[in-house]
Amino acid sequence: MDTSRALRTTGTVIAVAGLLLSGCTSGGSETLQTAASARGEAGATASVPPSPDAAAMRPYYAQKLTWRDCGVPGFQCSTMKAPLDYANPGAGGDVDIAVARRVATGPGKRLGSLVVNPGGPGGSGIGYLQAYAGIGYPAPVRARYDMVSFDPRGVERSSPVECLTGPEMDKYTQVDQTPDDAAERARLVAAFKEFAAGCEARSNRVLPHVSTVDAARDMDLLRAVLGDGKLNYVGASYGTLLGATYANLFPDRVGRLVLDGAMDPTREALDLNRDQTEGFETAFTSFAKDCAKQPDCPLGQGSPEEVAARLQDFFRKLDAQPVPSGDDKRPLGEALATTGVIAALYDENAWPQLREALTSAMNGDGSGLLGLADSYYERGADGKYANLMFANAAVNCLDQPAAFTGPDAVDAALPSFRKASPVFGAGLAWAALNCGYWPVKATGKAGPLTAKGAAPIVVVGTLRDPATPYKWAQALAGQLESGTLLTYDGDGHTAYGRGSDCIDTAINRYLLEGKPPQDGKKC
Repeated sequence: MDTSRALRTTGTVIAVAGLLLSGCTSGGSETLQTAASARGEAGATASVPPSPDAAAMRPYYAQKLTWRDCGVPGFQCSTMKAPLDYANPGAGGDVDIAVARRVATGPGKRLGSLVVNPGGPGGSGIGYLQAYAGIGYPAPVRARYDMVSFDPRGVERSSPVECLTGPEMDKYTQVDQTPDDAAERARLVAAFKEFAAGCEARSNRVLPHVSTVDAARDMDLLRAVLGDGKLNYVGASYGTLLGATYANLFPDRVGRLVLDGAMDPTREALDLNRDQTEGFETAFTSFAKDCAKQPDCPLGQGSPEEVAARLQDFFRKLDAQPVPSGDDKRPLGEALATTGVIAALYDENAWPQLREALTSAMNGDGSGLLGLADSYYERGADGKYANLMFANAAVNCLDQPAAFTGPDAVDAALPSFRKASPVFGAGLAWAALNCGYWPVKATGKAGPLTAKGAAPIVVVGTLRDPATPYKWAQALAGQLESGTLLTYDGDGHTAYGRGSDCIDTAINRYLLEGKPPQDGKKC
């Protein structure tokens, strides 16, 4: 397996994606296959576009999918048409939504389709289905459900948002995200503006129409053309926001919904970013405690605070003098090193790899941390990037007003971010400035999602989740009228399929029998 790709197989991303995205990945039993997709989460959209005209929508709901071979054994692919603008269906043209499935294998009565989403926003559902969910979900679930996913609009195979070329992204990911003076601040702001301008130049048609509400409406179309009366769904990280938004729009069409690594739709962009910063500090503290017990810990022994101080000192050295990485155009500086560390915090099974990469970097070889950063950014060995970063920013910046509108606002918030995380706070604060220069005005805003009248919805939270703090799961479960909270006392991002028999048994029973776990159950 290509570990440079594996860490980003299932992603979710930071509330307002910047140079350093803070995101999420859905869990799986194989560590690096499902580990870090580090980015922030898009805020929920309480405001909803006008209801689409029923007559204009009828042809979309009546369409028939034509399935073809995907080129991946066991999977079939198709393309679904959706209106570009749901407020004026048919008037502004269509977008193509790529869909894939693996049919139920049996034995047992087929339960319909189970749609899965890995998060992001920007994560490829089809890639996730083919690499993990379609072959790695529990066998009894795959036996009874057609496993289905799609690339949401703006993502990879579905009218993808494009912003920068590979070489341009290489430069972008190296920009100093903890500016020390006016010149560095100016370079960071210029990078954000160039990124936004690139998105506008290359993707102007789709940029206003890639919100979470748009994707949720696409998901109802998918439900219908698959022939399902209700939507059965497992969403991880940002996928929980997508699922909760769907439930709020179409409560009577909710089947069995699992929202794992939940987001809180009521949190505004600034609070989401700060909460997530705190989450990464919690995850790093767990890593630091473990690292100090290991004979190969490059950060030495001592308290988590002492371990953190040594990492900060190392980052400062890299800021002044990057080390070779095996790529002459991309030496390991502070920005890439920080991204590499965050990537490995998504799954505790990646901690040995992080210790090894840090040891090598401290000895002058940055290739290990660069590989982790590349997995986070979905950069291939050929220097090309998947469009995850582009779609992530496009969705996040549309879903909520920007956390910051300029550098002065970041300066004012820096103390609270540094308090949330002495190690990552400054970088994550500056990353949240990205949407301040976005070319399309936000159409959504934070607000509760209640899904009044929906069938029981299972919300899953992990106590020491780095990307979606546990309090978000508590909040979402409390907002949803039929929400049931399932808690995992563990580390890493998301819980289903990550080694807890208690969690997996509870979710499998719900998916197969329709019986949700008791509200408040802990594993």
